[in-house]
Amino acid sequence: MKKKTLLSWSSGKDSAWSLLRLCQDPNIGLCGLFSVMNERYNRVSMHATRHELLVRQAEATDLPLRTISLPDPCTMEQCDNIMRQFVSACAAQGIEAIAFGDLFLEDIRRYRENQLQGTGIEALFPLWGIPTPHLAEEMLSGGLTAYISSVDLRKLPASMAGRRWSRELVAELPEGCDPCGENGEIHTIAVAGPMFQRPITVRVGETIERDGFAYGDIIPTG
Repeated sequence: MKKKTLLSWSSGKDSAWSLLRLCQDPNIGLCGLFSVMNERYNRVSMHATRHELLVRQAEATDLPLRTISLPDPCTMEQCDNIMRQFVSACAAQGIEAIAFGDLFLEDIRRYRENQLQGTGIEALFPLWGIPTPHLAEEMLSGGLTAYISSVDLRKLPASMAGRRWSRELVAELPEGCDPCGENGEIHTIAVAGPMFQRPITVRVGETIERDGFAYGDIIPTG
């Protein structure tokens, strides 16, 4: 029997590549995607992905999408309670595993595992431990297309926002910046690749700076 699995869908390149890896695993039965939304802006948290673009992504994967709304501002206690309710509902529906696109941050992994502890749902990490320079090259050579939607201004200039994630861009990153942005340097939105049945056409809108981040507006078209 295939393991009934949900994928935490950030809308970015890492969750997209996790989807590809899960689809290639004969022991996994993917039941859908779920995304965490900022209630105030109606966008994916951190990635600032528009809801309509998120829906386009889900349609291109041919998987059902669930969304979880978090208030803004949101305390950690509020977030934990909302996620606990979601996980309980998933367990009641027979979900056996939830997969995450985390790469190497041990504290994030422990947090995920603690959230699921005692629920009967297993935490899966399809990309865990892959050296990120190798993973970035694997994604790019594999045909993944993504745009930078969020930049941490403490680490990178605002001009990075809205740019396509590419080998050239990775080469421009200063020393100490992870090529996949795992330390929060960048967040991305995936628009094409082998995990999608068709590419998603987009245009890049204006860049907005807020709370120490630059957000490039990636807008679906067509």
